[in-house]
Amino acid sequence: MSNLSVQQQENTRTFEILDHLSAEIAVRENPYFIPLENLFSMAARKNKKRAFLFVSKLLGKHLPVRPELALLTGKALAARYLETVHGKAHPELETIIKGLHGEAVPFSSSPEQYELPEETVFIGFAETATALGHAVFENFSNAVFFHTTREQIDGMESIIHFEEEHSHATSHRCYVKKRLLNGGQPVVLVDDEVTTGNTALNIIESIQLSFPRKEYTVISILDWRSDADREKFRETELRLGIKIHHVSLLEGTIKLVGTPAEEFPETPVQSEESEAEVTVHELPFFADEEIRSRFGYLLYTGRFGLKSEDQRVLDAKAKEAGTALKELRRGSRTLCLGTGEFMYLPMKAAAFMGEGAVYQSSTRSPIHPASLPDYAVQTAYPYISPEDGETLNYFYNASQGQYDEVFVFFEKKMSSEALKPMLDQLKRVFPIVRIILFSGQAILDSTNS
Repeated sequence: MSNLSVQQQENTRTFEILDHLSAEIAVRENPYFIPLENLFSMAARKNKKRAFLFVSKLLGKHLPVRPELALLTGKALAARYLETVHGKAHPELETIIKGLHGEAVPFSSSPEQYELPEETVFIGFAETATALGHAVFENFSNAVFFHTTREQIDGMESIIHFEEEHSHATSHRCYVKKRLLNGGQPVVLVDDEVTTGNTALNIIESIQLSFPRKEYTVISILDWRSDADREKFRETELRLGIKIHHVSLLEGTIKLVGTPAEEFPETPVQSEESEAEVTVHELPFFADEEIRSRFGYLLYTGRFGLKSEDQRVLDAKAKEAGTALKELRRGSRTLCLGTGEFMYLPMKAAAFMGEGAVYQSSTRSPIHPASLPDYAVQTAYPYISPEDGETLNYFYNASQGQYDEVFVFFEKKMSSEALKPMLDQLKRVFPIVRIILFSGQAILDSTNS
């Protein structure tokens, strides 16, 4: 069975997810004429609230991508935003479209920032779109950025709370200063995919309660809202007296056909733990200040708010980090693995690590793996998160012999005991495991433990 059906009638496509489940996709708008196969594959979720998942080929989450492509996707959405909301054509649009169609295009380590007519707040949604939101924001001056988080940070106040009902981890928090939202400036919400739009409406409602304003934009790679979902947005606009713009690379509707499985048969991973070489490397480039010393997090993730001028400092630090890490490579096939919400900085650094370095991230999202042609998730490696010691995390789509090494990026320090469940899974796949600490603080007692 092939998961991508060849069936196509005009703008309608059928994607076979599993034998018992398929999705009918009707495309409404594809402004850059990007082939659907360049955008996503599909998989089944272990989630009764939503049984399927669009697995992005641009995002760098569940599938490995060239980090330059993931950053280019942010630029593509920035171009659509300029065009849709501000009526301006991006001067690099032709190059951007070529890149999305699979052509090799130049990579800019510090993209040109386009000045917005008024200060604009960009917000990336955790977990999946923390890097995407940042990759959109980095293209603008007169802008600020932060991302929501699923984490609860003791000693800090979350100024916005909202829910993502369909998710396995529903609560979002926002740890930024109130003054960042006090000005009534436009807000741009960035997510990888909008299915119903309920998450975007929830945060808009939350912001309006404490920080009312007149204008929002919802940006996503994919927009699958139905007519009824779109009507909810119009009703919200009228009720709150606001304008909500919509920006995406692909717009359409989805119809699920079949019955989602209540239980999934386990697909055992055919690999055993090996005697992998494990080394720890500390990066001194991001040792910053009060946030690090008090809470253990990095300022430059954007979790606590960044301004456009901060991005230039970050670009330089990421390039310095990636250039240093490039010297550590021992093979031509290198996976750079971000962890959870810590995606953008590892992705940006990976872009400077040379040919053959690809990027993806670990995730909380429980996806059913299946060894089927074209199915999005072939292998799954579960482990208890080393950061909180209780949340089940995964990394996907890695197998023995696929890579020469893995670089695993961490934002916070942790004990070697906390790291062991993840490390045991990594050793099953990778002959060399390099633990990269943006905290600048060692976690293992020995570089070969």
